[in-house]
Amino acid sequence: MDLPNKERPSPENGPKSARGGRQCCSSLKKFLMALSFAYFAKALSGSYMKSTITQLERRFDIPSYLIGVIDGSFEIGNLLVIAFVSYFGAKLHRPKIIAIGCLLMSIGTFLIALPHFLIGRYKFETSIRSSVNSSSYLSPCPAGDLSTGPSTSSIPNPGCEHESRLSMWIYVFLGNILRGIGETPVQPLGISYIDDYALEENAAFYIGCVQTISVIGPVFGYLLGSVCAKIYVDIGFVNMESISITPGDARWVGAWWLGYLIAGLITLFSAVPFWFLPKSLPMPERPLPKYSPERTSFIKNSKLMEHKYQADEPTNFLEMAKDFLPTLRSLLGNPVYFLYLCVTIIQFNSLIGMVTYKPKYIEQHYAQSASKANFLMGAINIPAVALGMFSGGVIMKKFKLSIMGAAKFALGTSLLGYFLSLFFFAMGCENASVAGITVSYNGTDRLYKEDASLFARCNANCQCPETHWDPVCGENGLTYVSPCLAGCRASRGSGMDTVFQQCSCITVGNQTASAGQCNNRDSCQRVFPYFLALSVITSFIISLGGTPGYMLLIRCIKPQLKSLALGFHTLATRTLAGIPAPIYFGALIDTTCLKWGHKKCGGRGACRIYNTTAYRIAYLGLTFGLRTASFFLCVLGLVVLQRHVQKQERSTLTNGGTVAVAGELQALRKDESNGSNSDPQTLDYDPERETRL
Repeated sequence: MDLPNKERPSPENGPKSARGGRQCCSSLKKFLMALSFAYFAKALSGSYMKSTITQLERRFDIPSYLIGVIDGSFEIGNLLVIAFVSYFGAKLHRPKIIAIGCLLMSIGTFLIALPHFLIGRYKFETSIRSSVNSSSYLSPCPAGDLSTGPSTSSIPNPGCEHESRLSMWIYVFLGNILRGIGETPVQPLGISYIDDYALEENAAFYIGCVQTISVIGPVFGYLLGSVCAKIYVDIGFVNMESISITPGDARWVGAWWLGYLIAGLITLFSAVPFWFLPKSLPMPERPLPKYSPERTSFIKNSKLMEHKYQADEPTNFLEMAKDFLPTLRSLLGNPVYFLYLCVTIIQFNSLIGMVTYKPKYIEQHYAQSASKANFLMGAINIPAVALGMFSGGVIMKKFKLSIMGAAKFALGTSLLGYFLSLFFFAMGCENASVAGITVSYNGTDRLYKEDASLFARCNANCQCPETHWDPVCGENGLTYVSPCLAGCRASRGSGMDTVFQQCSCITVGNQTASAGQCNNRDSCQRVFPYFLALSVITSFIISLGGTPGYMLLIRCIKPQLKSLALGFHTLATRTLAGIPAPIYFGALIDTTCLKWGHKKCGGRGACRIYNTTAYRIAYLGLTFGLRTASFFLCVLGLVVLQRHVQKQERSTLTNGGTVAVAGELQALRKDESNGSNSDPQTLDYDPERETRL
């Protein structure tokens, strides 16, 4: 059968259509590469922030809950603008808005590093001489010298008034807010742009690739944190031979500021490609959509409506603003979307709290340095997450999972990972033996927090300041808070080779002690490899459901609400999870502290040692408690989704015959008017005729 003249492919129409398709594909791939780089940059700087938590605590002498406030400030920045960016941004030039966001992110990252160049040099308390010829060294136990008694700890040091006015962590707080504002348009506008202009069968794969890149970013972020944590904070400004502490010491502060400068430059470069990308692309050519309940979601207005949304020319802002609240009400009225939102809020509370303090948990519980903890997170744990998310996208593409299939797959992997993660409770580690804090001075009795006392008969005459943290390891295997509290009256050597002698609290051997904590927690070293292996396995399994779950989110909404839905989802999770989770996780962790450091001018500083048993129960218990609560909503959401899909299938069976009859009538009428010069494949479908029939 011949085609009508207007339907015949001409030499002009054919190449032009091919050129349009190639141009669309080329521009979409460029956008995909640019968005992947932006995801990498923002993920790198975000993970680097989490890798510097202990460094920031020690440098600014602040507790964990305040670090949680700083970490949550990123979400505060998102909260300020995300609803408006997601709604108005979908109607404007999305690539350029993303470019502006990347520029703001880089400025915020540079601002975080600024305090290092404004604050003075880092000073830590120590009784160790930096050199043999040093004249600033005092006896560890100044017996009879009341001027060094505990009362002196309350006397302000010279220059204290100047120091007390400086709250340099405020710059970190403000810089992180600016990072959050800049990151706002990247996810909702970027993902919706890809889903609008990619073929349906490729959208899940493309989004899976972008999400995978966003997980690869933290690999480099944590590795960068590992490298910077090994470098002393004031490198280049102090004589490194005078530094008498190692990276494993609770007083060590790495070059936290250096990584922020590097991350800021990378983020700045990621903004460049978006300035040269078009506002919109030609819609890709595709065959007529098949009539199935998965492709015509139950919330679509038209039975043949696809999930693509071609951005209209922008109308005036007043009209868009008036339509905002009704649009938001329509979005939240979708039961599947609302339940999905509730589930992810609870699970994100668990996830964000766990990830934020996991490097610190490794440091404190398994006696690892900050550098090693960050290295293990970046080199082992994060790649497992990236592989899991990529594999989830591949599985969804290969098996062509429907909405129900994606939901069941995501729930199944989450449950399996949850049950395996319960074994973390069995991988405990005993407390470090610290005289007067966890054990008695004779080393035989375990102490409770209320029974702890740094003073005993053996150091009663030393008049030691109890606020200092300057640990030494005695011959008896006990750690003492300071040489003074160990009763040491003499020393020889300098730096890390210093040996304290005549220590009255050490009753074995030569009564000597060496600088630094004792490293005699052998059981921790034995269980640590099993902890890492289980962490990798569970991370991979849980992340398998990440991409199918995300595709469920963008398939259960109307196409014109896609950007708003993604943006509001991000807004809700970051407001109700990203901001509070680090704060209350940090506050709970603070309750397990056994020995607090003190600021130069008085007041509580950063924690020096934790009760590892209480830390494990609080940290893991809160994480798993939240995840347990989320599964009840998951089951409810699955039931609601199943009912709507069944309802849609019944509607399909009822209306399917009518659609077929309408199509046949239309074909017959065209045949009558055009003779035999028609082709059923070119027939257009008239939805109004279907309604009348």
